[in-house]
Amino acid sequence: MKEVRLAYGRVGLRARVPDAATVITPTDLPGLADQRGAVLDALRAPRAGPPLADLVGRRHRVAVVFPDLTRPMPNRTVLPPLLAELERLGAGPDRVELLCATGTHRQATAEEMAELVGDEIVARYAVHDHRGDDGAHVEVGVVDGTPVLIDPRYVDADVRILTGFVEPHFFAGFSGGPKGMCPGLAATETILEAHSPARIADGRATWLVTDGNPVHDFVRAAAALAPPALSVDVAINNRRQLTAVFAGPLPDGHRAACAFVEETAVSRVDGRFDVVLTTNAGHPLDRNLYQAVKGMAAAERVVADGGTIVVAAACADGLPAGGPFARLLAAAPHRDLLAGAEGRSETDRWQVQVLGRVLQRADVWLHTDGLDDDEVRAAHLRPVADVTEAVADALAGAGPDARLCVLPEGPLSVVTAAD
Repeated sequence: MKEVRLAYGRVGLRARVPDAATVITPTDLPGLADQRGAVLDALRAPRAGPPLADLVGRRHRVAVVFPDLTRPMPNRTVLPPLLAELERLGAGPDRVELLCATGTHRQATAEEMAELVGDEIVARYAVHDHRGDDGAHVEVGVVDGTPVLIDPRYVDADVRILTGFVEPHFFAGFSGGPKGMCPGLAATETILEAHSPARIADGRATWLVTDGNPVHDFVRAAAALAPPALSVDVAINNRRQLTAVFAGPLPDGHRAACAFVEETAVSRVDGRFDVVLTTNAGHPLDRNLYQAVKGMAAAERVVADGGTIVVAAACADGLPAGGPFARLLAAAPHRDLLAGAEGRSETDRWQVQVLGRVLQRADVWLHTDGLDDDEVRAAHLRPVADVTEAVADALAGAGPDARLCVLPEGPLSVVTAAD
């Protein structure tokens, strides 16, 4: 037996697995020696387009967009040098507003926002926590017959800057780049079309695919209607340190960031596994069960038909309770109903749809401290108290030749199985 450390909540979790288990992690690059300097260098000499100094005038109002509390984006590393550079160029706190790109996610509490961006930034700058349902969005154009409605604070700014963290995404290809604007700052009705059942059901709406992916194609087209002057995307290691910084207009910098991340995130294995142990990469990605579906989708890529996925996700925020994800789960009497691609688009249906697809392939067992056993069962999952014992039970049930794959960082590893 060997011990593996699983990314779980804020502190991690240790489990023991057979020596023969295949353990896959993304390549963990060292953090940049001068992270602040790397951000400044990218702003002053972007990979494409003009430097920030050529974009910002002394009368310009600037909107700086940053990811919300469900993303491991090192905002406290990236935002201070960016804001300092803006201030050096004459755009201080009186002309800069920070916009938290929440999409349909919940807003942060005051304490969470301070943790997210730092006390000094909260004290000096106006910070707007986006709400997709506030009715205050403005139309910037139309994509596929759908009006693209975006937060006016972003649209009305003279200079728009997106910041983001690039990771493989289970139906949008990659995160970061245009996703900061749409869905990040979009109205709910626009987000519903970007995540419609038909788009999610398309086989091209998957990890690593951007061109021809109906989800990413919509997002990219939407962002082009009100493009940022500059997009700043970063890659990070498992200690949330910057490993690379990419700046430039969309889509140039973002494409370069995606290519860089793909080199470190993708692994290939020979055949599928009877049991897959996965996570959702720990805090903040495993903040709730809604988010943890990503880790299940990562395991789906390598689990055998009829196999078992064991997931360790802290879910400190629960499902979250009372939201549309919880309501949709409760309304589905059987797991097969979760997978249907037909029907109207509604908030969080995309996540239920992906969960249903996973459940069609494998059983999912969940270890969590954030949900009780009844809540886990209501989500069509099997609760397990001990990860080591759960893996042993699943392997025993699969027979003497059962194979085990472990994804300690969950969706940060994209594994391709040779069937």
